[in-house]
Amino acid sequence: MKILIADDHAVVLEGLKQILAKLPDVNLIEEARDGREALRMIESKVYDFVILDISLPGMSGLDVLKNLKIQDNQTHILILSMHPEEQFAVRAFKSGASGYVTKDRAGEELLVAIKKISSGGKYVSAELAEYMALSLDDKFEELLHEKLSQREFQIMILFAKGRSSAEIARELFISEKTVGTHRARIMEKMGMKKISELIFYAMKNKLTE
Repeated sequence: MKILIADDHAVVLEGLKQILAKLPDVNLIEEARDGREALRMIESKVYDFVILDISLPGMSGLDVLKNLKIQDNQTHILILSMHPEEQFAVRAFKSGASGYVTKDRAGEELLVAIKKISSGGKYVSAELAEYMALSLDDKFEELLHEKLSQREFQIMILFAKGRSSAEIARELFISEKTVGTHRARIMEKMGMKKISELIFYAMKNKLTE
């Protein structure tokens, strides 16, 4: 089994490699430290599994996932995140992920998730399964950020982290005018007028680390 781990934290990488070493059929574990490097490696080599941190620098894990879905890549993608499942997992599954594990549960769930996905299934925790079931109820209240497109969501997170429009434009390789257009749509969809409201919302809903 060939595995790529994409995470920018050295301690996390070492911990994940120790966990994965317990699998009997692993013959290759490689590393990527940012989203663009991960995408290049996946495009140039066939992996059975990619363990993808959702908050990678340069290109987010969700953006990497989106690009792989467009290319119809058959590699199994397991999202690893510090964020609560209910905030990001549904979006990740819609983008083509095979599983979602939070970092605080990786020691307990990572190997279980890989075995489940290898057998043809998808991995969700009991808590996420309950959340997804509740979201089908007509009375379930949709969170404001779930109204956003993938690009809008990405830009919202960057604003919430304190990035300026110029910094976001450079990071995403788009113009400041485009960032401004997205910002206006985000604020309209979420019913907000100030970035400070958006930052407070992101902190309250644990969307930023």
